[in-house]
This record gives sequence, structure tokens and C-alpha cells, in this order.
Amino acid sequence: MTTEGARTPSDDSNPLGRDAVVSAVLTHAADLFAERGPAATSIRDIAERAGVNHGLVFRHFGAKDKLVTAVLDHLSAETAALVDTGILSPDDPRLRRHWVVLARCILDGYPVGQMQSRFPVITALIEQTRLQRADDHDAALSVAHAAAFVLGWQLFEPFLRKAAGLDNIPNAQLQQAINAEAVRILSGSPQSPADQNQ
Repeated sequence: MTTEGARTPSDDSNPLGRDAVVSAVLTHAADLFAERGPAATSIRDIAERAGVNHGLVFRHFGAKDKLVTAVLDHLSAETAALVDTGILSPDDPRLRRHWVVLARCILDGYPVGQMQSRFPVITALIEQTRLQRADDHDAALSVAHAAAFVLGWQLFEPFLRKAAGLDNIPNAQLQQAINAEAVRILSGSPQSPADQNQ
């Protein structure tokens, strides 16, 4: 028995076995949450995209809140793996998807800070920033400021470009300016790099 529109059991791409079903559901739920947000995504939508019966989603995850939590933890683990390999960059599409899902969950009223159990990027940045700051509180606060700044640009870049008259700045130049400002925030430098060059 499949959800209408879902792939049939004879389709080779249908996930088989618990691990494959869980992986497919988490991946496709994350994609749908990034596209629409969790409030506009039904369990049936997720099941159809994942190619599984919607009953399996309930069996493995329970209610939608538990699925949202599992997706946040899944994305957190994916991001932690990027941090551990040292290949994480602010423009990595996997990190961007994680941030967009976080934003959509927050906008939909989910208590993300209570639901997600790991914060690998923030934790790694705090560890690095401790060496440059007076104490742990100062390091945590500067990381929160830098994350809000970078996340804001990730989510609102088209609006910010237009509103601030920055349409003609090449992407690479804008990304360099964003990264430099984030580093300034993390380091606690009172001037932006552009101000120091004047």
C-alpha cells in the first residue's frame, strides 16, 4: 500500500528496510521543510517525496513535532560532520539548507532551541573564539552576533541587496565583505577592515 502519487514497491528507488526508510524520510523532510516550512508540509507530502507509505513515517517518528526534532538533529549531525572534516564554508549548500530549515521552523513557531540537541557550528566557533575573547560569555555573545549577521545575509540577501542599493556588487566581493565583517565581530575588533584601510 502506497500513498497516491508515491513510487510503487517495484520501483528500485523505494527505500527498503528501517535504516533506508528513516534516511529517506529525514532527507526529504529536510528538503520540504526548506522549501515550504514544516507547517505547510504534511506527513503525506514527506512520505510521497520519500517513496514510502505515510504510516511508516508515523511508525518511525511519531507525531510531526517528533519528526521536526529528528530532522533538526539529522541536519545538526550532517553539519557536525562538515565541521569535523574542516571543509565547512558559509556558502556550503548543506549548511544553507540547515539554516533555512531552522529559520522556517522558527517562523512556524517551533521552539528550535529546545528541539535541536546539538549546535556544531556554534560550538566550534565558540571554541575558536575563546582564545580571542575575555571570557566564555564574551566569546558566546560574539559568536551569536556573528551567526545572526551571516544567517541574516544567507536568508535575506536578495532583499538586502535591493534595499541597500548593492545590486551591482559581484557575489564574490559581497561574500568577502560578509566574511570579513563576521571575522571582525568574532575577533572583537572595533573597526571594520574597510575602516582600517582608510
